[in-house]
Amino acid sequence: MLRIAVQKSGRLQEKSLALLNECGLGIDGGRNELKALARNFPAEILFLRDDDIPQYIEDGVADLGILGENVVLEKKKQQTVIERLGFAKCRLSIAVPKGIDYAGVEWLQGKKIATSYSRVVQDFLNRNNISAEIHEISGSVEIAPGIGLADAICDIVSTGGTLLSNGLKEVEEVIKSEAVLVANNNLSAEKELLIEKLLFRIKAVNKARNNKYILLNAPNDKLEQIIGVLPGMKSPTVMPLAMEGWSSVHSVLAEEDFWEIIHQLKANGAQGILVIPIEKMIL
Repeated sequence: MLRIAVQKSGRLQEKSLALLNECGLGIDGGRNELKALARNFPAEILFLRDDDIPQYIEDGVADLGILGENVVLEKKKQQTVIERLGFAKCRLSIAVPKGIDYAGVEWLQGKKIATSYSRVVQDFLNRNNISAEIHEISGSVEIAPGIGLADAICDIVSTGGTLLSNGLKEVEEVIKSEAVLVANNNLSAEKELLIEKLLFRIKAVNKARNNKYILLNAPNDKLEQIIGVLPGMKSPTVMPLAMEGWSSVHSVLAEEDFWEIIHQLKANGAQGILVIPIEKMIL
């Protein structure tokens, strides 16, 4: 049985459980429990503080964990990132008071930086040959400049709203982060096989989330141009319509390219374009 650690509360927990449920694990409980069994897969879910998950994985208490990449980089435990999950995207950034005339990373030389991510910040400073004093604090990092504790902060940023409300501006991006799946480095062959099965499901769910299924009507004299626009998984499906001279074309589009390709399809004579979400995508 696999033991999978997820955050015990917050949005990352919600998205982690949603992903596992989409993968067919069928998890009951968890909101006020320390662990829960999956119904349709040999797995036990452990609900832990996100900062503690790397240690539990290194110690072998958990086999897998879903957590932010920022935590993985900060804790530097012996484990392996085996899949990037595409949600909980954010960045770890340096921010300074709005009134500061910030001309570049050299401004940080000799300054005091408040953060909960001392290792990541130190790595950033080393890469840029900057010597600065790091004040490691947990929680309410944004108030540090206002109370005279630090000249700058380094914290997680999603929209930037919290920085603005505290009179700060983002000046340097230290790292990008998203939810990742990490694994213990010393798993049995049986557990490695279970992980392969779980990864297969995760990739199918995420591939579907990032693609759309489209159906469209195309005049036969424009089929070649329209098919040339569509990437498809192998090639588009083309079926004749009851109306002579027209065909129905089915394909799959990546979310990131969707609108650009739709404009090209319209320009080449495509009509009646329908867009359908994909639940799972098995390649």
